[in-house]
Order: sequence, then structure tokens, then C-alpha cells
Amino acid sequence: MPKYYLTTPLYYVNAAPHIGHTYTTMAAETIARFQRMQGFDAVMFTGTDEHGQKVERAAEAMGKSPQEFADAISAEFRNQWEKLNIRVDRTIRTTDPRHHRVVRWLFQRCLDNGFIYKGSYTGQYCVYDELYVNEAKPGDPCPECGRTTETVTEENYFFKLSAFTERLLELYETQPDFILPETRRNEVLSFVRQGLNDLSISRTTLKWGIPLPVEGHHVFYVWFDALIGYMSAVDGEDLWPADLHLIGKEIVRFHAIFWPAFLMAAELPLPKRIFAHGWLLFENDKMSKSRGNIVRAEPIREVMGADALRYFLLREIVFGQDGAFSYDALVNRYNSDLANGLGNLASRTLTMIGQYRGGAIPEGGETEIAALANDTIRTVRGAFGRFEFSKGLEAVWALISAVDKFIVQMAPWKVWRQRDDASQRQLDVTLYTAAEALRIATALLAPVLPQSAPKIWAQLGMTEPIEAVRFDTLAWGGLPPGQKVGEVSGVFPRIELKEAVAKMRAMEEQVTAGQAALLGKKTEPAPAPADGGIGIEDFSKVELRVAQVKTAERVKGADKLMHMKVDIGEAEPRSIVAGIAEAYTPEQLVNRKVVIVANLQPRKLRGIESNGMIVAASVEGGKPVLAGFHEDIPVGARLK
Repeated sequence: MPKYYLTTPLYYVNAAPHIGHTYTTMAAETIARFQRMQGFDAVMFTGTDEHGQKVERAAEAMGKSPQEFADAISAEFRNQWEKLNIRVDRTIRTTDPRHHRVVRWLFQRCLDNGFIYKGSYTGQYCVYDELYVNEAKPGDPCPECGRTTETVTEENYFFKLSAFTERLLELYETQPDFILPETRRNEVLSFVRQGLNDLSISRTTLKWGIPLPVEGHHVFYVWFDALIGYMSAVDGEDLWPADLHLIGKEIVRFHAIFWPAFLMAAELPLPKRIFAHGWLLFENDKMSKSRGNIVRAEPIREVMGADALRYFLLREIVFGQDGAFSYDALVNRYNSDLANGLGNLASRTLTMIGQYRGGAIPEGGETEIAALANDTIRTVRGAFGRFEFSKGLEAVWALISAVDKFIVQMAPWKVWRQRDDASQRQLDVTLYTAAEALRIATALLAPVLPQSAPKIWAQLGMTEPIEAVRFDTLAWGGLPPGQKVGEVSGVFPRIELKEAVAKMRAMEEQVTAGQAALLGKKTEPAPAPADGGIGIEDFSKVELRVAQVKTAERVKGADKLMHMKVDIGEAEPRSIVAGIAEAYTPEQLVNRKVVIVANLQPRKLRGIESNGMIVAASVEGGKPVLAGFHEDIPVGARLK
């Protein structure tokens, strides 16, 4: 059986797991389950990154050693995956001695091949991102997170990253699917085309790390150390190179530039694909430990179940793009799709088979549903293979909806009372069609609903484990007539919205307090900025994006208002209403690139919802002048 090796990031242990970690890990395990349906022996990896200055400082603040601190947080991650029914096949902690051995081995290969040299560094460093900021000046903010950088001077070992500019560009050009989605690939291409600087890969001012094999007072820079975990976890096995690295978009540069360059220097195979998904936005803002707007999976699992969360994340959010999370949306999606959709179809179908046919699957016949079901199998297989989970799940629910309409149209509860042979034959066809469609939908949903799908499968009377189902053999007609259905019980009971949301919010507060105690944190008010100005943390909350105007029209009855649809790289254009109609005509705006504030709460102007604010300067005479660019810049790019 062919192997398929995929990885999540090695999660950093400076804080306990939250829903962002869960999103990546659930998506990865869904891919692993899908690949097993494809006939692959899929092996999923996740691990913890436990070295670096942030961990050292966090441990010191708690009065613990870095190892004690890392042990506690690493255990939290392992417990989280177990509670969420996530199967982890391989793992590594970067404090594991077997990882240390592989890191030193790879370093030695790069050194022997002439791509590592000793030098010194004086410049700015971001502790939060463990990132050297070569172009920054003292006091400048980090380009990644906006926090103030620190000036460091130390002796380092450097990796000749500059030597790999052309080789990396050739990789991206010859393998256009090496980095996905396309927006992330374009970002990396743009960065590398500017030329790469050599990279410091050791520290002398830090003790909490892996010592270099050449000098005892140097330890490895965290990104050289952590990335190698993907290899050390499967050292001695025939699993490398990885088929997929699944990561969040904020670490794409490390994975798509540093990591392949390290491997090229060591003359080792490269991973086949890197997919960087988007952020989860909570109340229109990126979830962030520093902002305190974290949501954790445990309260959701307790109230609604792990499958409800996994389904919501993969159905509601276009994978690869940013997506909004809210408790209300979670409960509403659960009730509409799982309780009223799949759950209701299973309950009514199996109950009717019990009542009208003594619990035995009747013999069916051909209907239009059969063709739709076979089409759905192909659609889901293709969509999941492209990581288009939302599109694949939409196809399954189109099938469920079609079956619901078919049942209403055929009205088996009426036909059952008609005892003639034709009516009974029609009843058999109706019940078989509903049950067989339910079987196929349940099999297709098994990677996304790993706890719930087996329950429906068992109620259908299926004896083959649902994990053994393969796409190559999944087709209409596989449900054997005469098979006895199991005991019918509701898999997705409806949930009352207000009660569930209140309970999850209350539990979130308890979990937050418990994890703060685990980390030894004290909540203190942020210092007030000097001279009445705002801090960089405040400014970093504003998400400025490049947008291109697709359509523009004046708002009727409002002289100043213009209604525009703008593209910022999301699945659908955004609706924005702005007071610029006295300064610009619709024709002047279409195809123009502008700047918008992308994370404002929606508001209605003259009955039209506006999802953002366009940035303009106010000049003498009161007419606005739109902000723009001299150089070409991609749609969706963030302003920093």
C-alpha cells in the first residue's frame, strides 16, 4: 500500500492549545482519513516546538525550569488531540534526544557542503517571532507582529540562504503546486525575487536549545531546530519526503523558503507540497494570545461534540482563506446541517424501514437519485483532493436535500396504506433509495465526522467497518437488500442556541482561568502610551488590505454615497459603502486599486451593508482623495 505522510506544524509551547491549533490539526487528520479512503497508508504527524527565548522567559516567570514548563504544555497538546478524537500516528518533541541527533546530522551535512560559516551579528531581533529583522533599526517594530524589536550583538553561525535564491525560484516555477494556495505562492515568489540574505542559525546568548556539534556555547536558532522535526519523527522509516506540510499562513516563509533551502544544502529530498491555510477571525479580529480573544476547543466539545466543531470549520470556511468563527454561527450550522439535515434523514429513513418493512432493507430500483449519488462521490473525491472541503461538503448536502425532496414527493407514509403490488413496489424503491443515499453520504462524511458517521453506519446495519470503505468501490447499489437495520437513535439532537452559547462562553472563561494558572500568568493592564499616542499593539489591530473595485454605483437618494463591490482575494467580493460619490464617478473607480480597513464590524448605510471602510485623505474643499499605489501590488496584500 503506498504511503502518504502529512504534517501539522510543531506547535510552540509558549501557551496552551487553542482553536487555531485545533483547526490545523483537525484539517490534517481529515486529509489523512480521506487519503486512506483513496487507498493510501496515511501517516499523520504533529509535535511540539519547545526551545527558544520565549519558552525560557515564560518558564522563568513561573519559577520553573524550561524543561518542566515544556513538559506541562506539551502534555496539554497531547491531551487535547486525544479528547478531540484526533489520531496522531507520529510525533516529536524538540527536546527529544532522537530529534537532537537528526538536527546535528543535518547541520553537519550543510557544513560539509559549504553552506554554513561563522560570523557575527549586530541588529534587531523579535523575541515573539524568534526572528532576526535585518533591515530594522533600534526601536523599530517587528514586520511580522508589530512588537518592538531588541538590539542584539553576538557571534553566530550563518546559513548561506543567499546562495539559494535562483534554485528556490526554479522550484516554484517548475512545481507551481509546491506552495498552495496561489495567493501564498505569489507572496513567497515576490519575497524571494527581492533577493535573500544569509540567515543566522545559532545563538550564544541563549542556553535553552540544542548545542551545535562544533562549539559548546552555541545553540541552534529555533527555526533551524524545529523544521527538522518533520524528519526526526520518522527517522529510520521509509516516509520522507513528506507529501504535505499543512501550516498557517503566518509561517509560510519559514516553510517555503528556509526549509527547502536547508534540505537543498544537505542534498536531501524536498517535501512535495506546502499548504498554508488562513486565519480564524473572532469578532472580526484575528485570534491571538496577545489580544486575549482566544477560543478553545474544550467547551465546544463538551457542549456540542468534536464532530460539530470539525464540520463547522471545514464547511463554513473556504480552506486557504481567512474565516470567521462565532458561537452563534457554530450552533446555527449544526442545527441546519447536522440536526435537520443528515440527522433527520437518518432518523426518518431508518424509522420508516423499521415500521414499514420490519427493519429489513427492501429491494430497490433505479431513480434519478442514483445518478446524483454517483456524481456526488466523484465531486467529493475531487474537491477533498484539492483541499476544497467546503465545496465537497456542499455537494453532500445537495444530495441530502435531493433525497429529502424525493421522500416528500413519494410520500411513503401514504403509499404504505395502499396494499396493491404497484404501491408496495414504489414504497420499496423509495425506502431503498433513501437508505442507499444515506449510506453513501455517511461514507463520504466519515473523514469529517469520525465519531458520528460510524454511529449512522451501524444503524444502517453495515458490518464492514466504515474505515474500510474505499472510493474505488464506493458506488450506488452497495446496500444489500434484506440487511437488518440497527436500533435507531438520534445522532444529532437539536441544540437551543442561547443556552448553548451561554454555556460555552462560561466554560471558556473557566478554561482560560485554568490555563492561565497552568502558565503562571497574571493579568495586568497594558501600560498607557506616552504623550497620548497609541501603542503599536493598537495599530496592529487595524487590518489594511489592497482591494480592487469590481463594480461601483451611486446610492439612490444619497449624494455622497457610493456602493462598491471590491475584491480582496476572498471567495466573494465585499460590499463597501463610502462617502466618495461627489469626488469620483463609478467609471473612475472600476478596476482601481484602493486601500480598505478589512476588519471593521459590518454596518448598514441607507439599507446597504458595508463590510469595510475605504481609506482616503481629507483635503481642502472637503472632497476625499483615495489612497493608492505607484507600483503594482497584488489584490489582498496587507499593509504594514
